[in-house]
Amino acid sequence: MNSSGDRKILITNDDGIDAGGIIRLAEAAREFGEVWVVAPGSQRSSAAHSITLRDQIEIKPYEFPVEGVKAYACSGLPADCVRLGCLNIMPERPDVVLSGINNGYNVASDVQYSATAGAAFEAAFQGCLGIALSEDFGDCREITDVYLKEVLAEFIDVKLSKDQIININFPCGKAGECRGIKRNVKTSVGAIYKDRYKLIEEREDGTFVYMVDGIYNEEAEEGSDFRAVLDKYIAVGIVKNVG
Repeated sequence: MNSSGDRKILITNDDGIDAGGIIRLAEAAREFGEVWVVAPGSQRSSAAHSITLRDQIEIKPYEFPVEGVKAYACSGLPADCVRLGCLNIMPERPDVVLSGINNGYNVASDVQYSATAGAAFEAAFQGCLGIALSEDFGDCREITDVYLKEVLAEFIDVKLSKDQIININFPCGKAGECRGIKRNVKTSVGAIYKDRYKLIEEREDGTFVYMVDGIYNEEAEEGSDFRAVLDKYIAVGIVKNVG
């Protein structure tokens, strides 16, 4: 186990470097080591594990609102941020990459689309522990803020293989409603939304314009990460890369 003084931590997200979740995560992470932030300059949700291949990537210092944190805004995708952070920005490869705190659960099949998870998978590819952290949309930070440091302390030194990450989701609710931590939940099973596309426009030239318009679905499988957060547990699971 690394001491907090030795541990190097890289933080990224897919909601953008100015998102509230990444600021809260950096504040908590300072207790566990030296913190660096390399994050997208704007929203990059649902980019999965995509990286930028044929366009240049700009990266510049960012005045991050957490004391002692060195931060950079990146024009690329979350996985780009991890690659640049590990290979070019930080003087030493980080021990752990924290991705989040995402605005919206990353549970069930949504994990496959998640750039929060994608950044954590890139961390694993780079030889670092990757931890993805998410909470529900809206005013759902109370349980996260109460339990975040406890959860980080338990999992920040876990050893995994290069095709695995830790995926953590905090339930929405008051702190007293949290029923604890469910570990080793099933991941990537079921769906939060029943997928469909809504027709937005049909043009005279035969072009159809669609937009994703899923129907929210709480038919979550017993023992799954989605069932756990619905039941007010913090859900912790190991996700294996499909590759």
